[in-house]
Amino acid sequence: METTNDIEIGQVVRSKAGRDKGRVFVVFDIIDDKYVLIVDGDIRKISKPKKKKIRHLIVYKTILNELKKKIINKEKFNNAYVRRALSPFNKEI
Repeated sequence: METTNDIEIGQVVRSKAGRDKGRVFVVFDIIDDKYVLIVDGDIRKISKPKKKKIRHLIVYKTILNELKKKIINKEKFNNAYVRRALSPFNKEI
């Protein structure tokens, strides 16, 4: 079982439950020890991130450092940037 200490902003995750099952997302924000906000730039845009239980996610070791910096520093980026960053992971499916 994953602990919350293992999850970071900018980390790549895959949904393992719900209607978005199998989709790849990036952690946009950490709400508490059970929930995170995730985006993929496609069905889940930056303007409306999805609140998701951590236990419903497969957490990858990969952290998108460029995206993480942008989120933490509140820099502007768009949904296309998120989609581009996640494209290598979507090809795996």
